[in-house]
Amino acid sequence: MADHYFSRKPGVAARLREIEVEIGGRSFAMRTSSGVFSADGLDHATRHLLDRLDVDDTTPARVLDLGCGWGPVALALATRWPQAEVWAVDVNERALELTARNAERHDLPVTTSLPEDVPDALTFDAIWSNPPIRIGKQALHDLLLHWLDRLTAEGTMTMVVGRQLGADSLQRWLVEQGWPTERIGSAKGFRLLRARRP
Repeated sequence: MADHYFSRKPGVAARLREIEVEIGGRSFAMRTSSGVFSADGLDHATRHLLDRLDVDDTTPARVLDLGCGWGPVALALATRWPQAEVWAVDVNERALELTARNAERHDLPVTTSLPEDVPDALTFDAIWSNPPIRIGKQALHDLLLHWLDRLTAEGTMTMVVGRQLGADSLQRWLVEQGWPTERIGSAKGFRLLRARRP
């Protein structure tokens, strides 16, 4: 799995495709490509995450899509909170390019960035993520702790994780690390977890 959607520069040739995605009751024409996560369309886990976004009643000033892929969550964040500053982060340069193009296509302000290029002083009121579970447990733990530390005092991270991919053990681990984490939803084998500062 050396060349996967979490590679910086996917080795597989880019095969672009056009898809239609419904987000927040609105239809979006989106471009995806081979070499990025869920290139054939919106995956079930991300759909459950977006369903939660539709009923979230917070009003964040700055939000982050962590592991943006081709951009469905980033565009949903920008649609849900048009007043917010939206960032989309991914290690995959092809994914960042697709997200930027999809956002521009729909006139939605989204800033795309490699993780290391996000300014150190930047903090987020909300982070939304379908995290890359398959990068390995230690890498995943390091990733989550890094970005949790970028939350504002009242900030939260909302993530969707498959039950069979360790959602319950991940929740326990986050609590053990000092990050109160609750299950805010569950559907078809997926858990929606929300972590916050102590």
